[in-house]
Amino acid sequence: MRGLKDQVVVVTGGASGIGRAISTRLGEEGAVVGIFDINQAGAAETKAEIEAAGGRAHAFATDITDYDAVARDVAALEAAAGPVTGLVNNAGWDRPEPFLQNDQELWRKVIDLNLYGPINMTHVVCKGMAERGGGRVVSISSDAGRVGSSGEAVYSACKGGVIAFNKTLSRELTRAGITFNTVCPGPTDTPLLGSIPEKLRDALERAIPMRRLAQPADYPGMVAFFLSDDAAFITGQTVSVSGGLTMHG
Repeated sequence: MRGLKDQVVVVTGGASGIGRAISTRLGEEGAVVGIFDINQAGAAETKAEIEAAGGRAHAFATDITDYDAVARDVAALEAAAGPVTGLVNNAGWDRPEPFLQNDQELWRKVIDLNLYGPINMTHVVCKGMAERGGGRVVSISSDAGRVGSSGEAVYSACKGGVIAFNKTLSRELTRAGITFNTVCPGPTDTPLLGSIPEKLRDALERAIPMRRLAQPADYPGMVAFFLSDDAAFITGQTVSVSGGLTMHG
């Protein structure tokens, strides 16, 4: 992808799964990757993997639900590597169960991580981007935020909020040189999906036209594209990467 070499890009949730796949791809593209994840050991493993392949990375044990912690770690990354020019809001979490069985503790945890987390990251990072006149933000939402997902009511609400958030910021900040785009994964073979019943997993595979669940490696190409100069005239867009499970347009 054009224009990624030497860019400083933050990836939240980069310790594992989709976030690790995105981080390593960006390292391959020549970006300096800032891995922000509360899982310090996992973030260090991703950093080591990038460096072993000849890339550059920094790892931070960041709680993205804590605004002050985000501001501190962004400042530390910029002191070490230079201004942040790209942000990937990837971190997310859910515990699937019917809405009427939820409690407020679950709501708070889901909303804090899946909605406040990206808001915190974007607010901190985009202040600098706006002052410098440019940057790229890519948020990992979910097809749950576009079409809903049984057992994930609050999670779906957050992911729909992320889509609307990015569209609004595209209107507010594109003239400041910042683009905002969203990638919506479909069902993905990660530990989170391992918590669902086998029957549901099989049903999902049958419903996907490509007849398989996504793998973490299916997403980094789209993310790298949105961060690159090849996407310089694209903002406010939402793209599903779901093997055809959902189709929009």
